[in-house]
Amino acid sequence: MKSIAVCPGSFDPVTNGHLDIIRRAAKVFDEVYVVVLSNSSKRPLFSTDERTDLLKKVTKEIHNAKVDSFNGLLVDYAKSIGASAIVRGLRAVSDFEYEMQITSMNRVLNENIETFFMMTNNQYSFLSSSIVKEVAKYGANISDLVPLQVEKALKEKFLQKNKEA
Repeated sequence: MKSIAVCPGSFDPVTNGHLDIIRRAAKVFDEVYVVVLSNSSKRPLFSTDERTDLLKKVTKEIHNAKVDSFNGLLVDYAKSIGASAIVRGLRAVSDFEYEMQITSMNRVLNENIETFFMMTNNQYSFLSSSIVKEVAKYGANISDLVPLQVEKALKEKFLQKNKEA
């Protein structure tokens, strides 16, 4: 029986920290579904389709990673693909408190799906999509923070926004 995990996130945009967690999860599980979830409390810079496309480009060398998107409860998605695990990356203690609440609720909704926490690589412990967007907005160098395809997409997005303003 295959071990299938879901690695969810808003990925707006995907960072090198996200990729670190995805690569490491792909070493542990037979299949890893990297899933772009809609978060109603966030206003994304990139559309769901754009985020999904970027993820497909930057994970193409991870042969057991599949990219998808979903709007709904994560445990429902996990059950629909036969996943038994959810993988979440943690940067700091502050992440743990939030993730513990989500994990507890997921456990109430479906006790057959386990959540695994992975600590991010120390070099990415400060990194978030929000920080990347803020820095990119002002044209600073983000080449060490995101894959090249994401860097290009951010530059294009902010160039387009500046023309509209």
